[in-house]
Amino acid sequence: MDETKPLRKIGEQHRKAKLVVFDLDGTLTASKTDMDEEMAGLIKSLLEKKMVAVISGGKYEQFQKQLLSKLNLGSNLSFFKKLFLFPTSGTSFYRYNGQDWEQVYAEKLSEEEKKRILESFEKTFQELNYTHPEKIYGEIVEDRGTQITFSALGQDAPVQEKGDWNKEHNAERLKILEVLQRFLPDLEVRAGGLTSIDVTRKGIDKEYGIRQIKKHLGIDFSEMLFVGDAFFPGGNDLVVLRTDVLCFEVQGPEDTKQLIRSLLF
Repeated sequence: MDETKPLRKIGEQHRKAKLVVFDLDGTLTASKTDMDEEMAGLIKSLLEKKMVAVISGGKYEQFQKQLLSKLNLGSNLSFFKKLFLFPTSGTSFYRYNGQDWEQVYAEKLSEEEKKRILESFEKTFQELNYTHPEKIYGEIVEDRGTQITFSALGQDAPVQEKGDWNKEHNAERLKILEVLQRFLPDLEVRAGGLTSIDVTRKGIDKEYGIRQIKKHLGIDFSEMLFVGDAFFPGGNDLVVLRTDVLCFEVQGPEDTKQLIRSLLF
């Protein structure tokens, strides 16, 4: 993979971007939590100056809850026309048509692919003698239509517990990812968030989503800025570095707020 490192210092090249593409969990919000009021205000201000896209491993309903419901645009819904949503790691695309959010495309997994993915997770757990934590919050492996997602503590685990698990067990998660990829060589396997592993069709990842942005919005890579927190090996933001898009790495929402303020002023 021919990659360069994401930037961590704000410069003039960031301010020139016509479109800013954000990851969601760990970038605009803490994992699976709602966007706070300050971030919502910054995103609204940014929409006055630039186009904004959000691409993340969460499903569309998660985008509605964490992002859209917090923007509070009132009657000024025209801003939504400058906002573009790419749930489940770019496997689907939603845009606002003036009345509602419409799905532009969806790279859905077949029933056979889903069955094989679920079986491969079980084989992986057995090979590694992996045991699930005693306390689980919701589904461990969730079918998101275009993506199958494993969450070590369950889909509804509290952020603090996910953070603690990540500190102690992230190496274990990456080992699960490595073995699972061996069982699924024809599919895409990436780490997302603090405890998750996402599986999509081969080549359908955030790089694919970025290329779809270029195709559907007519924005060149040189006019984009991507902001994310998962550029580590196996992380689902890392693949964006294969494009010519300028990338900026953050450690969390507070870093993102600082970046947005710099883009605004």
